[in-house]
Amino acid sequence: MPHHTKEVFRGSLTNVMCSSSSKNLRGKDGDVGKGGVKMQYAVELYYDKETESRLFELAKMVADRKISTKFMEWKTRPHLTLACFNDVDETLCVKRLESFAQNHKIMPAYIGSVGMFNDTKTIFVSPVMNSRMYQFHKDLHEHLKDFDTNGWEWYCPDRWVPHCTIALTREDEKEAFFQASDVILRAFGKMRGQFTSVGLVKIVFPVKEIYSVELCN
Repeated sequence: MPHHTKEVFRGSLTNVMCSSSSKNLRGKDGDVGKGGVKMQYAVELYYDKETESRLFELAKMVADRKISTKFMEWKTRPHLTLACFNDVDETLCVKRLESFAQNHKIMPAYIGSVGMFNDTKTIFVSPVMNSRMYQFHKDLHEHLKDFDTNGWEWYCPDRWVPHCTIALTREDEKEAFFQASDVILRAFGKMRGQFTSVGLVKIVFPVKEIYSVELCN
């Protein structure tokens, strides 16, 4: 996940998760921030348990076939990344997420397609977007507007490309990207579920979940 590349999707969390050099940003306890490097965080949108399990199984299929295990190594839940920040005040961010969740309802999640970022050799599934979800995203950024998004602009409103990563193959053999794509395309079926919660994670390897809160019914 930490920003360490300058490719097409500048500041993209996908770039960071694909980069083995992200491990070099960790201190002895695994946290970014040692040696003067800024801590980095993400706010994520989570699915209901059944949908999360189905998405996890897609990722696990790639790993079980020994095509690529990198996504599984990050130990992250299937999610949409809503925002990324540098050096947030965790206590303040938690309070704001709690307030945000109290005023935003659970939303339908319709996952309708598979996509790829060719530059990072990333395979993902995408939700069908609507005005309510875009407004949800804008509201979240308004709630957290005091936090530093420098270098993470691709997660800001009007630049956001919502996606749920399933496989990260840039560090694998060249054919892994095509093999993983084939597995996922053959196994994928459209899904209907819900977006039920938001959470704050610290971008370390593996990911460290700080806090999550259910959206209101």
